Amino acid sequence: MHWYTTVLKKYVTFSGRARRKEYWMFALINFLISMALSIVELVAELPAILSGLYALFVFLPSLAVAIRRLHDTGKSGWWFLIALIPLVGAIILLVFMCLDSEEGTNKYGPNPKSAGY
Repeated sequence: MHWYTTVLKKYVTFSGRARRKEYWMFALINFLISMALSIVELVAELPAILSGLYALFVFLPSLAVAIRRLHDTGKSGWWFLIALIPLVGAIILLVFMCLDSEEGTNKYGPNPKSAGY
């Protein structure tokens, strides 16, 4: 849960860098919570209000951690917009999110691996 709460605490911090582990653990926990809410809505025959509110709640933190992840690979946060290209853009963004951190300090800050985060 540490990785999830860390991202939520930095919910509008678009500067700096985010490790792969921080990004992917947040994505995993976010997915599990979304699925649990969807199942609750389905079983209780509720409209998609809970999952919709949750999606709004995590929209900015998700965007911020994705941009920090791109920064960690040495790319500008504007590369996130490549996801708007159907299919190919999402694949390219996925590859960027899987890349290892850029060694040492880059223009976005020190390497979070060596900083002990």
